[in-house]
Amino acid sequence: MAMAELSPGVHAGFRRRRFFSLAVPAAVLTYLIYIAIAFDLAGLASRARWDNGALLLQDFWSYKTHVTRENRRGDGAVVTAIEGMRNATYAPGQEPEWVQPMPDGGTRVALRGGNNVTIAANGDVTLEAEGGAYHITPTAEGITTDIADPPGWMNLSDKRLTANLPAGARLTVTRSRTEVFRRSPGWELFFFDLSSPFYGKSLPQLVGLVFSSDQLVPGRSNIAAMASDFWYNSVWHHGDVAWAIFETLLMAFLGTFGAGLIALPIAFMAANNFAPSRIIRQAFRRVFDFLRGVDALIWTIVLSRAFGPGPLTGSLAILMTDTGTFGKLFSEALENVDEKPIEGLRSTGAAAMPRVRWGVMPQIAPVILSQLLYYFESNTRSATIIGAITGGGIGLLLVQAIQTQKDWEHVTYYIVLVVLLVVAMDWVSGKIRARLIRG
Repeated sequence: MAMAELSPGVHAGFRRRRFFSLAVPAAVLTYLIYIAIAFDLAGLASRARWDNGALLLQDFWSYKTHVTRENRRGDGAVVTAIEGMRNATYAPGQEPEWVQPMPDGGTRVALRGGNNVTIAANGDVTLEAEGGAYHITPTAEGITTDIADPPGWMNLSDKRLTANLPAGARLTVTRSRTEVFRRSPGWELFFFDLSSPFYGKSLPQLVGLVFSSDQLVPGRSNIAAMASDFWYNSVWHHGDVAWAIFETLLMAFLGTFGAGLIALPIAFMAANNFAPSRIIRQAFRRVFDFLRGVDALIWTIVLSRAFGPGPLTGSLAILMTDTGTFGKLFSEALENVDEKPIEGLRSTGAAAMPRVRWGVMPQIAPVILSQLLYYFESNTRSATIIGAITGGGIGLLLVQAIQTQKDWEHVTYYIVLVVLLVVAMDWVSGKIRARLIRG
């Protein structure tokens, strides 16, 4: 059939299709251009500090050991500590092998790439880097050096010298302090802190101590002492972290299942086939709309003024939001039940409660349990953020670690624990849902 013989309606249909095939991509492209301009993506890219991002990523999987001399102190002692923490300070003679005390009272710090820093007993500093030697002397007014033309990896003024060295090492010299830090891969002191007699021992040595009769802690077996030193680690605080994980899980559990217990009986008042009247049905539906319309974070802020910070506030915030959500979901499930079992029970003279127990609940139980378990898993993630606001659970520890701006390996630790918790909850809830639905 020739094109001229087609009806005008067919031609109009072709034109509409051609229009939409061009108009939709054009609208999407226009929207993306608007976003790029409104959010100033070009300016954001130009202001981005990629070097800071690289350092942050390094902090996720490595730690810094600081070698510090307080130049204003009379003793001139050099202190070696992990991340500069007091409870992770090496005792004299316990320092890493690359921190070498010298016979004349000075300290030599060996860095990667053949670079070295020597801190003399009188406070003078010698930096050996890039094939040259640089001498820095702290004074009462600032610092003096023999550096006439500092290289690009060095920032120098009359008050401060900062040398950024390979492998993330750095030397900083001011009139009050000389500090060298060196990065090392891993999470140092994760299992045992410096006060533990098991620190520094290899895995074969630890395994041997488990079966050895020689007790490193008098009156306690080695395996019990290991477990205690791990649990009460003064740097990583594994015991406190485990309790925080339990609080997060408890917030999600109480909020989710408490909301389910409240929403289930009320949902009958919002279902078409169970509500006594249209007015009652609409009233309960609007209550559910209000509860779920306010986000759990908003409920957290409101309830924290009434109950103060803590896990209870987080649980109530989840309960308020989920009561509205479950009320809607449960009422829709009730509206879709098969009326035949209910009518059969009514014909036998069964009262309302037996009809609900034997005619309604078996039909909606798999749906309700599946939704409860899914929201329990989802609220486990939400409880982390809520805990950061209310001061409870792993969320609080996560925020505190972020605010210190130095313990980013602790941030990684907490994030890994949250992910593992969510994975475990997903696996467990999936198993329970499958078993209950099959049953």
